[in-house]
Amino acid sequence: MTTGARERLVQRVLEEQRAWREIVDQVGADRMDEPGPMGEWSFRDLAWHLLAWRERTLDRLEAGAAGRPMPPDPWPDEIDDDDAVNDWMQQQGRDRPAAEVLAAVDASHERLANALGLFPDEQLTDPAGVPGFEDIGPAVDVDWVSHWHVEHEADVRRWLAERGP
Repeated sequence: MTTGARERLVQRVLEEQRAWREIVDQVGADRMDEPGPMGEWSFRDLAWHLLAWRERTLDRLEAGAAGRPMPPDPWPDEIDDDDAVNDWMQQQGRDRPAAEVLAAVDASHERLANALGLFPDEQLTDPAGVPGFEDIGPAVDVDWVSHWHVEHEADVRRWLAERGP
């Protein structure tokens, strides 16, 4: 058993929150709705996209920690492909102000840290220990914000570099 797994995992999530805040500061409030960081999507749109998927993860983590059944996906049952899910999610958030979206993304980091903190080290280090996430390996080894890093961060940084300060 690895001691302190939970504390290390929670700390990593909070470090990600700090890094996210730095990106938000670099974008600046005046550019939140500019298209470009993700095709026609603005940074606000991207933030909403990340939040929508994270909320699904959070609902599942919290249910698993409480011993409840996994909640259904938030999108309609007939939607079964990621592009259609993303389109549906964007429709849900299209009218939300950037400040509201960014505050919710920021708070989602804390909610993620709290949700992961509900599990004992034994579950976090067990490859199948977190209910609903048995196929990802030990939760302590997972980058819980990997979608941002793998799919979007490089594009946002490139957009920022191209646009200048």
